[in-house]
Amino acid sequence: MNLSNKPATVQDVATLAGVSAMTVSRALNAPDKVTPDTLARVRVAVDTLGYVPNAMASGLRTARARMVAALLPTLVGPVFQELVESLAESLKRSGYQLMIGQAGYDAAQEEALIKTIIQRRPDGIVLVGAASSAGGRSALLASRIPVVETWDFSDNPIDMLVGFSHVAIGESVAEFLHARGHRHVAIITGDDARARARAAAFIARSQALGAQSAQCFFTKAPSTMGAGRKALASLIQTTPEISAVFCSSDSLALGAAIEAQHQGLRVPDQLAIVGMGDQSFAQDAQPALTTVRLDGTRIGEIAAELMIARAEGRPVESPVVDVGFHIVVRDST
Repeated sequence: MNLSNKPATVQDVATLAGVSAMTVSRALNAPDKVTPDTLARVRVAVDTLGYVPNAMASGLRTARARMVAALLPTLVGPVFQELVESLAESLKRSGYQLMIGQAGYDAAQEEALIKTIIQRRPDGIVLVGAASSAGGRSALLASRIPVVETWDFSDNPIDMLVGFSHVAIGESVAEFLHARGHRHVAIITGDDARARARAAAFIARSQALGAQSAQCFFTKAPSTMGAGRKALASLIQTTPEISAVFCSSDSLALGAAIEAQHQGLRVPDQLAIVGMGDQSFAQDAQPALTTVRLDGTRIGEIAAELMIARAEGRPVESPVVDVGFHIVVRDST
């Protein structure tokens, strides 16, 4: 493992593998031109050191790129728009440009994109969500590139972190619905890691508070209104006594509200609905959606501040920031 303050170099790989730097280059770029034994030793050294080749020749690079890469789970839907706009604007004011990549909700895809981004040697990398792949996390640590994880919370961040606790959100919504007398509750949620943690907390807290039934319905991420409609229709069929549902996005919540109307259920009299994200349409829906407000603008601003400070060698006093959340109460509950 590379324990220095600098990223592993091709010479480090060569030394560990017991070959020349030229042989390492040949093994990485033309593996069919080296012996299987040599190729195996080079690959072991690469994995041990967490080495990622630099796609920008160091001799041609005379200054920082002044570019930050942001990796989003999805480019579809508005859920991360506020964060991205704030991040881009904050970076621009300090002379940095933002490059965006879609990592998806697949760990292997995320890892591949992370390694591709590292090769471009940006001044920093912002992850929307904590790194989900062990290989991607290892590559980021070895690269020594400043990293800010956002939209999540962790006791073991890669470098810096700005976000909120999904577990706390799940518990808070469970307490909110319980305080309003709901004892038959459900959650309609995406199936990514953050959504699963939130759902588990919601179910556990609801049960601890004495819920008579607490159901969970998973939909494939990213979520859509159509998925919210289908999920609620299924829940009503299997558990007709449900009186409140928490949706992991406002899109799912709006779909659930449309399906409730289709099913002849009055919201909130017969079914209370809570969304998440406080998207622009939430307050204009009929009825207006109660939702969990996440301050994407503030997350983007703080992430940019931390990233620029780290990239320019200035100290970061608080590398982990919990921006919290709050429940915006509207007509749907």
